[in-house]
Amino acid sequence: MYEDIKVEMVALVPRLRRFAYAITRSQDEGEDLVQAACVKALDRLDQYKPGTRLDSWMFRIVQTTWIDRVRSRGRRGELDDPDALDRISDHGVGARAAEDRLTLERVRAAMAELPEDQRAVLALVAIEGYSYKAAAEVLETPLGTVMSRLARARSKLLPLLKESE
Repeated sequence: MYEDIKVEMVALVPRLRRFAYAITRSQDEGEDLVQAACVKALDRLDQYKPGTRLDSWMFRIVQTTWIDRVRSRGRRGELDDPDALDRISDHGVGARAAEDRLTLERVRAAMAELPEDQRAVLALVAIEGYSYKAAAEVLETPLGTVMSRLARARSKLLPLLKESE
């Protein structure tokens, strides 16, 4: 049973990286966060309830690990590598890739302006495709709070993206 869970965890790593990058704003910090979360998950496999969503459990571990780190440091993470999103995204070559890169940079910069709680909700719902309910479960936040954070994030993001056009 644990072997199947470990295989599923490996398949989740790219999604966990995207989420970690969104909340940490750093590729190195995101990679480190995913690694620490995976170690915690492996150490606590006995706490995973078979039949529940492994991805939700893993996203929650990433989120709580990040919160613990921020609290222990007493500061927020900083964007160390502005080209990191390009390296972890998959896009082709040519004019479309250049346009995509510019769009990703604009979105990354705009998301960096959002408070951490709004970035986390936006990453889960808009990037990972989670439902509001699933995002609320991952973040251990009431559904109404997820909805209001998402609405505030979107209302802040749109003007920031228009400014950068």
